[in-house]
Amino acid sequence: MAASRSQGRWKTALAAFLPGIFLLGFNIGTGSVTTMATAGANYGMALLWTVLISCVATYLMIATYGRYTLVTGETALEAFRKHIHPAVGMFFIIALGVGVCGSVMGVMGIVAEISYEWSKSFVKGGIAPIYCAAFFCAVAYFIFWSGRTQIFERTLAVIVAIMAGCFVLNFFILMPPVADMAAGLVPSLPDVSSSETGPLLLIASMVGTTIFSGLFIIRTTLVKEAGWTIEHDNQQRRDAAFAAIMMFVISASIMAAAAGSLFVEGIGLDRASQMIGLLEPLAGPLAVSIFAIGIIAAGVSSQFPNLLMIPWLLCDFRGTPRDMTLWKYRIFVFLISLLGLVVPLFDARPVFVLILSQAFNVVLLPVTVACIIYLGNRADLMGAHRNSLLTNVGLSGIFLFSLVTGYMGYQGLTDMLAR
Repeated sequence: MAASRSQGRWKTALAAFLPGIFLLGFNIGTGSVTTMATAGANYGMALLWTVLISCVATYLMIATYGRYTLVTGETALEAFRKHIHPAVGMFFIIALGVGVCGSVMGVMGIVAEISYEWSKSFVKGGIAPIYCAAFFCAVAYFIFWSGRTQIFERTLAVIVAIMAGCFVLNFFILMPPVADMAAGLVPSLPDVSSSETGPLLLIASMVGTTIFSGLFIIRTTLVKEAGWTIEHDNQQRRDAAFAAIMMFVISASIMAAAAGSLFVEGIGLDRASQMIGLLEPLAGPLAVSIFAIGIIAAGVSSQFPNLLMIPWLLCDFRGTPRDMTLWKYRIFVFLISLLGLVVPLFDARPVFVLILSQAFNVVLLPVTVACIIYLGNRADLMGAHRNSLLTNVGLSGIFLFSLVTGYMGYQGLTDMLAR
């Protein structure tokens, strides 16, 4: 009996954190690992402030968008279409679609290059990146076709969690000086390095991969499907806080691993294969396998939301069931999957492609913040649950932050093209 009660309490505690774990898994993936590793390798801990501000902003955005759905029962796209203008909803679908296409290319490019380097340890000369990309694109599409995504996602999530845990442990081995970390929490711009990814473009990418508009929009759909009401507000805030804190811990650990290895040696990071050595202080010879398996799992698992993002948004916008077995969606997802072959096929630089795709997400952020400021302050929709003064101040700060970082991304891209 005691064992049964103990097991019941454990399941209850785990269930309380599962939504936050989902948010964490949705947000932390190949894009985050690549972006944070590049920041640490090229600039040490100087850009840690970007991660801190982004995680705080992510918490507030998740909580505010979630509360809107708790009160009104409407998803974000429903609200945009009904209370602002249908064109706003279509704007998000198109913009997120463009970002997803870039992410598919960048993620599979990273996976292909890491797989190629890893395969050299057991196949002479390695397996060509194009074959690696084709294989994992096929795996992701097969899982989508079969519809058994939950089992595979959970398995891959465990692998990614192991890799994330390794980064956190690695942090204590390669922990940068406390003074450097403290200095990194003060907003500043480091000197431009010789890397093709300057600090301005990288800051935009870090913000784009953390404060991801798609996360907030999909979150409202999940809240509605769960049947939650305003009585669940404390729970959803706890979810948001747990996800944001863990995002900061993992992102900072990845940055520190790169800062304590590649940055100290003055190498920087421009190629995906350079990331393999980040876990070497902790795992030694196993570092290659741990990182390779983890990044491949992160890449394949992150393809699911990438592949499903546009069909889900279209169903949400139209108010139709999310039946992914329809042929129109299967063909559409197949075409998106083919984009995963672009980087290895044209021998593009996957790290740069992925960072650029993450930076593009910043374009959406000001509109995303402006919409929830407008909707959250409407008395006819929110009643007594309208945004508080503190929430409005926070959202206004995020809006200004998004404009500044968006300009940084534009300026960084312009500077890079000029060079």
